[in-house]
Amino acid sequence: MSESTEPLAGLEARYAALRQAARAEGGDPADVLEAAFTELEGAIDLLRSAAPGGRDEPSGTPSDGAERGLLRAVFQDAPVPLFLVARDGTVQRVNRAAGDMIGAKPGYATGRPFTAFVALPSRAAVNSQFTAVGRTGKPRQVRCSLVAGDGVVPCELVIGRVGVKGNPDESDPLVIAVHDAVARPAADGTGAEAQAKPRSQLGAVQSITRRLDLVTAVARLLLENEGYSESRMLQRCARLIARELTAWVIVDMDRRHRVRRQYVTGPDDPRLTELTSALASVDPPPGSIPCTVHESGHPALVAHAADVAALGEDVDGEPLLTRLDATSLLSVPLTDGETRYGVLTLARRTGDGHFKVADLALVQELGEQMGLAIRVDRTFRRHSDTADALHASLQPRKRPDIPGVQIAMTYLAATEDADVGGDFYDVYRTPDGWGLAVGDVSGKGEEAAAITAAARHAIRVLARRCADPGEVLAGANEIVLAEELALDGGFVTAGIAHLAWQDDRLRVVLGSAGHPAAAVVRSDGGVLMASGGGLPLGLFPDAEPATQELALDDGDILFLYTDGVAQARGPDNGYFQDRLADELAALAGRTAEEVVAEMRRAINDFTQERLVDDVTMLVMRVGREEGGRAGQRDRRRASSRRRG
Repeated sequence: MSESTEPLAGLEARYAALRQAARAEGGDPADVLEAAFTELEGAIDLLRSAAPGGRDEPSGTPSDGAERGLLRAVFQDAPVPLFLVARDGTVQRVNRAAGDMIGAKPGYATGRPFTAFVALPSRAAVNSQFTAVGRTGKPRQVRCSLVAGDGVVPCELVIGRVGVKGNPDESDPLVIAVHDAVARPAADGTGAEAQAKPRSQLGAVQSITRRLDLVTAVARLLLENEGYSESRMLQRCARLIARELTAWVIVDMDRRHRVRRQYVTGPDDPRLTELTSALASVDPPPGSIPCTVHESGHPALVAHAADVAALGEDVDGEPLLTRLDATSLLSVPLTDGETRYGVLTLARRTGDGHFKVADLALVQELGEQMGLAIRVDRTFRRHSDTADALHASLQPRKRPDIPGVQIAMTYLAATEDADVGGDFYDVYRTPDGWGLAVGDVSGKGEEAAAITAAARHAIRVLARRCADPGEVLAGANEIVLAEELALDGGFVTAGIAHLAWQDDRLRVVLGSAGHPAAAVVRSDGGVLMASGGGLPLGLFPDAEPATQELALDDGDILFLYTDGVAQARGPDNGYFQDRLADELAALAGRTAEEVVAEMRRAINDFTQERLVDDVTMLVMRVGREEGGRAGQRDRRRASSRRRG
């Protein structure tokens, strides 16, 4: 850029800033108007200097080395807050009174733009007055608010130019004196500060206690996340942090390698609902504070934000930092130490003070806690999804309709072990009719469920070509052994029943591979316990399953179950197996659904709903619920299909 166009470009930028300040809420129209007149004077001077015979800018007053030393001492000890600022607005030096006013050591401000310490509505006007003083050398006054550690300080700035010997006029720094600021304690510990010292110590203790309470409250929220809902957990934590730290809280999450806005909450004020929606409706753009923190994995503390684009812009192109009237930002990654899930960003409004290092440490601890909770939630969901998928694989997707019989089944998960169990049941076709199966695997967990699913599917596939239950179980045993499914001494027990109509009687062939014996409940109340027997699948290659043939009449019930029924224990350590026959006898003549419901109730009452193992029950009753005549009609249809 040439020397002739550089002042014009600066004028255009300051003009745009003043236009925006005039539209912003909280600004003083009088200050903006005064700044506009100042810029108009500057434009006139710019035109004059461009014309032939234009006038030069006045020079500053030179001083020698001794005077500089004296001036430095006077500068540091002056009771008035003073800022020495370069012509580009960068703070070069701050005296002790100015450091006390902004709530930081004097060295903190060095190298930062002076406007970072000015409340947003006043920045454009102050910047214009800077330019005017630098251009004309004439002192200027402007009323504004400076951002301090505990809020804003209304004051009046007196801006002048300091002449330095040997420097061209355009290199002379500016000095800013702050008048009419709120009085602050002296730095030597005398007077009012000495009297306020006990109160300050008490405030520090209260602040530490409040921070510990916040950490405890967030930890409690995370532990009480009963439904393992990540979204609800983040919202509850954000609302708590916003309330306790008096800030806007923004949660951005990594979604497919892009940072997306998840949740925003702010001060509890209905008038700010629209502003909250505006902030929540846009994702953080590349280069913004949240994106930078997520990419680097390092937290960021911007006590005095000079860049109004630090949070990006709303849909209308207005900086969000300006809309929030926020000048202090704090952003930390949500991480468990290995994975970065997102970013937690806090923005504090000008009147609520700026963030400090202690705030950064606190929010960083909260971000780590939330990151660990996210990992636990996602691990639980993955485990739950896997368990649901495995358990679904242990049940038939579509149960075939067997003519002339009723089928009902139920599954009760163990209450003393939340891991996925290995029970299964199935209803399938055979060459001569239909088959029923129940089974169980030793052990728990995903591996056990996978073994059981393999055994169930092996039985189903083999039974499509073989009607003999003994041969089906023997083939399943070979598959389990060949695939080394039952590892570390594990095994699968299974009981199956193959059904075929013979005239008006149902022929049932039972097969058992180390499974609890099936029970038959006659229509007159008699109970027959099958012989059971056989060896479990997956132990020995030459294991022979046990078989038994029965005939069932209309109203008879076949009851298949897993080991959880037999091992169910009562408070006196008695076993439900000892009363199984009596419970079934009382249910003679009932429908299959009624038998299942009553057996569920009986087991829960006996164990007081404390099950040591999963319980699976499969009930088949000969005859339809409508009565024996309908059942006979179904059986005749089935017989005619077989003869055909």
